[in-house]
Amino acid sequence: GTQIIGLGEMGIANTTAAACITAFYTHAPVAAVTGRGTGIDDERLAHKIAIVEQAVTRLEPAAPPLSVLSAVGGFEIGVLAGLTLGAAARRLPIIIDGFITTAAVLLAHALCPTVRDYCIAAHCSAEPGHHSALQLLGLTPLLQLGLRLGEGSGAALALPLIRAAARIPAEMATFSSAGVSGSATSPRT
Repeated sequence: GTQIIGLGEMGIANTTAAACITAFYTHAPVAAVTGRGTGIDDERLAHKIAIVEQAVTRLEPAAPPLSVLSAVGGFEIGVLAGLTLGAAARRLPIIIDGFITTAAVLLAHALCPTVRDYCIAAHCSAEPGHHSALQLLGLTPLLQLGLRLGEGSGAALALPLIRAAARIPAEMATFSSAGVSGSATSPRT
């Protein structure tokens, strides 16, 4: 009976893995896709960028997605990529929430590009790499709230919008059913 899947995650330090995956697939500069995560200071951010740079340069340019996952991903990213593939195989819409979830979708997309057709971007987080990942996938986020929570919070916020959009074609009144006379271009008297 499942009609839609909302993906989120909860963890610490997984913005580092997401930055690695995003830098690899978008070819963006590491510093442009690596953010502060839980709010680290400038010194720790510089260290994080150096770690991501090292990790990404170790990957072969044409590394297969599962090699990328095993080299720089985490279990939660692997699970999210698998859930994305499974939901798309069942033709279910997938609400993707946050940077880590979007990095997982990048991996799923690399394995099967048609998964993108089932994805709905809930929001664009404050992490700088999230915009780059969404752009590569060709997804426009429904919300721009600067969220940093993950945990499916953006997916939960987007769900009422998606439900409303799905109901409009079947339930919205037409001019004739609403008793509106004349056309939109006729002058009023």
